Amino acid sequence: TMAGAAFYKQFCSGTETIAQLIKILQETFRNLGIGVLRIEESNEEQMRFTLTVDEDLDCSGLADNNDVICVYDEGFIKGILDSFTGKDFVVREVDCWCTGERTCRFTAKAV
Repeated sequence: TMAGAAFYKQFCSGTETIAQLIKILQETFRNLGIGVLRIEESNEEQMRFTLTVDEDLDCSGLADNNDVICVYDEGFIKGILDSFTGKDFVVREVDCWCTGERTCRFTAKAV
């Protein structure tokens, strides 16, 4: 969570809309080699999001082990969303490269 908050402060502070935040995250993730970020679902009213990270730095290319392993990414994304919204988010990986999905998919919702 702290890494995500620091990332937000360094690269995203001053963003005012979800659209701006997503654009900065997509560009910065790609430029830093973190992964290719995509938003599958966005419900700003309910503060619920589903996003994917292809070519994920944590697990892309690892063997299938039937387990989601991107715990660091969960905290990283949580830190970014918490910082942007001022709310407390729960972020969970629901699909992972290591479960055979070839992308890492995360759900995020404000609590």
